[in-house]
Amino acid sequence: MTSNEMISLHDAHVMKTYGRYPVAIQSGKGATLVSPEGKEYIDFASGIGVLSIGTAHPKFVEAVSNQAATLAHTSNLFYTEPSTRLAQRLCALSGMDKVFFSNSGAESNEGAIKLARKYSTDRYGTERTKIVTLQNSFHGRTVTTLAATGQDVFHQYFYPFTEGFVHAIANDFDSVKNAVDENTCAIMMELVQGEGGVLPLDVSFVKQVEALCREKDLLLVIDEVQTGIGRCGTFFAFQHYGISPDVVSTAKGIGGGLPLGAVLAAKTCSEVLSPGTHATTFGANPICTAAANAVLDVLEDGVLSKVNEKGAYLRSKIEEMGFSTRGLGLMIGIAVEEGTHKAKVASLIEAGLLCITAGKDAVRLLPPLNITYEEMDRGLAILKSVLCGG
Repeated sequence: MTSNEMISLHDAHVMKTYGRYPVAIQSGKGATLVSPEGKEYIDFASGIGVLSIGTAHPKFVEAVSNQAATLAHTSNLFYTEPSTRLAQRLCALSGMDKVFFSNSGAESNEGAIKLARKYSTDRYGTERTKIVTLQNSFHGRTVTTLAATGQDVFHQYFYPFTEGFVHAIANDFDSVKNAVDENTCAIMMELVQGEGGVLPLDVSFVKQVEALCREKDLLLVIDEVQTGIGRCGTFFAFQHYGISPDVVSTAKGIGGGLPLGAVLAAKTCSEVLSPGTHATTFGANPICTAAANAVLDVLEDGVLSKVNEKGAYLRSKIEEMGFSTRGLGLMIGIAVEEGTHKAKVASLIEAGLLCITAGKDAVRLLPPLNITYEEMDRGLAILKSVLCGG
């Protein structure tokens, strides 16, 4: 199909729930993607942070192909090797105790919410179920995770939303403390608010929240759907902050392009979810978990150790263009004039650089963690041409 044929056929048959750009992608390698007509795009978006080791990495291709030829699916009533190995590795890399595998970030956050509420009701009764999240946060598109999300723009159309969430002000400890009462069971945060504008939380604020959780026996739930799996320069962003969460949710980059998510629990609460209290049909799928093991192999083979260096390189070059940046590792926001970010991203995509928006004023960059310097320089040249006019 040509790009126009693909777009026309797609629009005739697929619900229009996305504001798609008029771009069709047919193939790719690393951080370079190609349209049916052969136009190249430098990928600074990674499918919204999903392609953690780029497109068509040989280890990913081999792992997926071999597993597809061996065993595609059983169910979680039985044991499989790829998920077992992945669980062991994730616990070792994170310092957490046990894991539940899901299919997406929203599902991971749903699992984390259920775990937190059961932990508290088991100990304190059925009234202790409130969860404090932060204004400007984003936790997913299900009815419950939309309620957890601290952005009013998402609180429409789908009433009634799940009850039991209150939104405090990010980096304002008094606001969080005042939101906690006798019915609170957990505090849930993104350490870098991705959809909210690539806004890192202050280390001192995060440590105060952790201390409050320990004082009140609240579970500290860290949403690492976008920040995890090396994106911020440590395997999980919470390791950058020096805290010990009770629950961590993750997804996006873990499957390297295949749908996979996880809920990790510390020893404080790893036995809370018992048989029958939570489940999923496709979670821990052998092909997806084999892919995730390949992702970890690549990250451990020198990729993760270079994420901060590459992030610093991109940010320094962008700041030389006259723009301020924010973020951690290879999760970068470029601050532009408020309200212009959507038009700028559209122009960048047209010029051959895939990137996305965030919040009210950010052009968001989430390149593959193994992006080459040559690919970064090609992307930077497009950034400079579009944002600076040459």
